[in-house]
Amino acid sequence: MTAQQNTKLRIASASDKPLWDAYVSQHKNASAYHKFAWLEAVKAAYGHSMLGVIATCANTGQVVGVFPAVLMNIPLLGKQICSLPYCDVGYGLADNDKVLNDMHALLVAQMRNVTGKKLEIRGIEQSPLDKIQFENKKVRMLLPLPESSEILLSSFKSKLRSQIRKAEKNGLTFKLGTSNVLVSDFYNVYAQNMRDLGSPVHAEKWFKAIIKSYGQSSLISVVYHDGQPIGGGVIIKSGDNASIPWASTLRDFNRLAPNMLLYWSLLSHCADNGVKVFDFGRSTFEEGTYKFKKQWGAEPQLLNWQSFDKNNELIDAKSDAESGSSRVREMAENIWRELPLKFTIVTGSILRPYISL
Repeated sequence: MTAQQNTKLRIASASDKPLWDAYVSQHKNASAYHKFAWLEAVKAAYGHSMLGVIATCANTGQVVGVFPAVLMNIPLLGKQICSLPYCDVGYGLADNDKVLNDMHALLVAQMRNVTGKKLEIRGIEQSPLDKIQFENKKVRMLLPLPESSEILLSSFKSKLRSQIRKAEKNGLTFKLGTSNVLVSDFYNVYAQNMRDLGSPVHAEKWFKAIIKSYGQSSLISVVYHDGQPIGGGVIIKSGDNASIPWASTLRDFNRLAPNMLLYWSLLSHCADNGVKVFDFGRSTFEEGTYKFKKQWGAEPQLLNWQSFDKNNELIDAKSDAESGSSRVREMAENIWRELPLKFTIVTGSILRPYISL
């Protein structure tokens, strides 16, 4: 479609899912989070309103753009539109810049209609950047995959291969699937790990909603030691790319290298099943989780999260140091780590729907 052709914009409904996903599956900049399933899961688990915009050619009805978004009503902070909550990215996809800008403008208008405070868009930087431009920035780590796990394994450095073998020699095993048993086993690991990190957890119903919405485009891996789940991760897929939004291990067992077997179980599955790019998720450049993901061969792509007010003016984002929030967050995390696990699950499940990170 040329930029001169007229387009029709509307808020997408459930009936648009096939058209939406067909467009996402063929767009070069799409992620697994762009699938309609993410919007469905957010609504099903937490009740937030879907505000995804779909653009069609006025003459042919062909989809020429989609912009996933969610309306969140946050206690004390008011309403805001986020593209997308609970993940790293959520920008619009379009045939050209005009369609993209028109969809953005519609979301700003929707924000005004509901007296929202801001529109947050979690974008990426498309242009290659010099290394110095990554310093202290958030990135996502992307790994191109070969056509088989055998080729992938042979591409790793010997130290990495030995770490994978170490987990196997330590008697660790893994299971893949999407059963309720695996959801429960994953959640038990995830909830304890998040408590130990000082972070509120999603409710278990959130993960069940993800699995239900994504169906065969989702997968869970759980690592076991003597029958006890000690590691777990969830991946979601779209087209030939996959993302891992959640991965956790129990720190008391980290000496056995469960994280190595966890990631290998998922990476090998993806390589053997047509996935071309694996998204390890968000990290701060050159810090701990970045280095862990880098050892698998992943390369950074700079994230560009922006917020806009009701006049479509860019809201200046203060750093944690400037706002003082880093000190408050550190205090809250230290307190959370000391709380009973069951309490953090119950309380976290209440708080987490309103925390968009």
